[in-house]
Amino acid sequence: MARETLGTHRVDTENADALRAEHRRELKQLLGKLKSGLAELSKTHSEQAQSIAGFARVASYEATRTAPNPRLLEQALEGLKASVEEIEVSHPRLVQTVGAVATLLASMGV
Repeated sequence: MARETLGTHRVDTENADALRAEHRRELKQLLGKLKSGLAELSKTHSEQAQSIAGFARVASYEATRTAPNPRLLEQALEGLKASVEEIEVSHPRLVQTVGAVATLLASMGV
């Protein structure tokens, strides 16, 4: 389920006029890594994977809107960061990917 939630955003990021080509490419790559990491996490921690996917989707939606809402983006990014706190030790690569996604989205949404 987490993969599907995140996967639906692919079309949104590919068609987002607000994204520069380099950001679109980087975001697409990071979301691909995140999707792979979530597939692995969902085998043992389904609810956490779903939470991470949901916050990633909302954050990327807010950052790629034509007129992003900074307050909503900030809240979504905070939720995204909080959603990985419990898996920091067991899944460090996934946490690192989430951090990279959050940093990119924060820079795009400003």
